[in-house]
Amino acid sequence: MTTFLRSVSAEFAKIFTTRLWWLLAIVLFCYIGLIAGGLGALLAGVETGVISPDAVNTGGAGAFGFGSLPPIIYSFASSVGYVFPVLLGVLATTGEFRHQTLTPTFLATPRRGVVLAAKTVTLVLVGAGFGVVGLAASVGLGGGALSAFGVDALLLDSETWLQVGRTILAMGLWAAIGVGFGVLVPSQVASIVVVLAFTQFVEPLLRLAASFLEVTAQIGNYLPGSASDALVGASVFTLANPAGAPPLDWWQGGLVLLGYAVVATMIGYAVSWKKDVT
Repeated sequence: MTTFLRSVSAEFAKIFTTRLWWLLAIVLFCYIGLIAGGLGALLAGVETGVISPDAVNTGGAGAFGFGSLPPIIYSFASSVGYVFPVLLGVLATTGEFRHQTLTPTFLATPRRGVVLAAKTVTLVLVGAGFGVVGLAASVGLGGGALSAFGVDALLLDSETWLQVGRTILAMGLWAAIGVGFGVLVPSQVASIVVVLAFTQFVEPLLRLAASFLEVTAQIGNYLPGSASDALVGASVFTLANPAGAPPLDWWQGGLVLLGYAVVATMIGYAVSWKKDVT
């Protein structure tokens, strides 16, 4: 246990002695704040009639299912911002291979499984912190925009805070997936390209294509983004579901995300982490 705690402390030092974490956190806050605040104001204005639906060509907010805006606006922290903890996990892992810092790490702690477990735990906690940052933007700026247009931000509703807690958990699990993928694909450039391509293009297209048939929609529920949205309990992506297939329960979504992290980490440990790194 002492060795594990020392490894966790060392992993925290590796992260917080670089500029990477706070640069990603700042971009995350600005990105989510812009989306949540902007769409929160737009949709709240349409729903309350302050903004004419014809002016934004929506045909009425109700047609898009915006009867309960706060959960959707708050979910942007994870449904859009999840790529940031994934990238942090990937960079924290692949950077070890790129800069050969694994050599002194393994000399200090020869038990490589302990090192990987410590890195995973550390990134889960930092990823959860990114969840707090994303929520500060989506709840703070998005909720503020809703309140400014007279829409109840539901900040006193227990369901809102349950969603907040599940969002923090989801972001922590996304960071663990990043660690697992970074171990599986130790090339930093390749892993970043794959992560960005999959999260920003491939998976959204797969989710859209799967949503048109009930059978494929049920399969699509097990994509990582769909599982994350199920864990959080709300997402703008779930509004466009022509087949009407029900999503996974929140705990099922959490288990699916955890499964992705565990499988990627175990395979990566077997194929790259145990190899000679000198």
